Amino acid sequence: MLIGLGGVGAKLAENAKKSLNSDCLLISHDQKDLTTKNSIKISTKSVVNPSTHLIRGSALETSKEIKEKISNYTTIILMSNLAGKAGSGIAPVISRICKQEQKNVLSFAIMPFKFEKERIFQSGIALKRIRQDSQCTIVLDNDALLDSNPDLTQKQCYEISNKTIECMVVSLKSSEISESTNILSTSKTADDIQISLKDSLRMLYEDAPPNSIKRTMLYVYGNQNIPVGVLNTISNITGGTFDENSIHVDMSSNESKVVMLSSIQGETRFDKYDPLGIISSENTIDWDEPECSINCELDLKQLE
Repeated sequence: MLIGLGGVGAKLAENAKKSLNSDCLLISHDQKDLTTKNSIKISTKSVVNPSTHLIRGSALETSKEIKEKISNYTTIILMSNLAGKAGSGIAPVISRICKQEQKNVLSFAIMPFKFEKERIFQSGIALKRIRQDSQCTIVLDNDALLDSNPDLTQKQCYEISNKTIECMVVSLKSSEISESTNILSTSKTADDIQISLKDSLRMLYEDAPPNSIKRTMLYVYGNQNIPVGVLNTISNITGGTFDENSIHVDMSSNESKVVMLSSIQGETRFDKYDPLGIISSENTIDWDEPECSINCELDLKQLE
């Protein structure tokens, strides 16, 4: 089952279900994100602009319904934009429920831009919890994409991110993905595939140091006009850069670009999003329960 969280997650899940021929469940606190009948509306009651913690607390109230929805499935593919309040608020709740129900969890997470300072901390905390609950986590960092392509607009970054994840989902049936944290890197459409490769490498190195990259799968998208010699050169470049390399070529795409999926062991830039991240979960008293705000219906002013 595909589970899409929030607006972006819902769109990605809706598009991905066709290629995977899977069922789809949408979860959000905003009714306009829920475009199918198989959905769960998270109610924040009278709060117009709820915080991440309130959305998360409200999501906990639907735990029983979520468990019923996923009960007949062995594998859950979770899609969320951790730059949004819905994604960062709901994703840790869903991943935890899936782990408790002993499901295989593959999670996709989109990280915010660096200038979205109010979202950095919450996204880092949410990702840390999702990684702990998932057998495999695939992360795409909008900020690294912008750093390697500073001429892009926000909208263009979003479009590239969404298309990259859609390309990755299509290849799930034929690819062997490492059971760990994986960084998804790409570039804008380029006439020269080698330039696209260099941009993808630059984006990857924004998120993780070279010595932490253990395995990379290279996806080359383009039309029939890509010379075989160019593909061989790309394979040689990446083969000399990483210990292991696997290359997949798709000539049916109208766009020409490179997508890299790299398995990471060790620290990434996302570990620094939480200033207290250096403290291990074993030494953290309240780590088991995700931070949330719950309306206790007391005669007190709601602080949200």
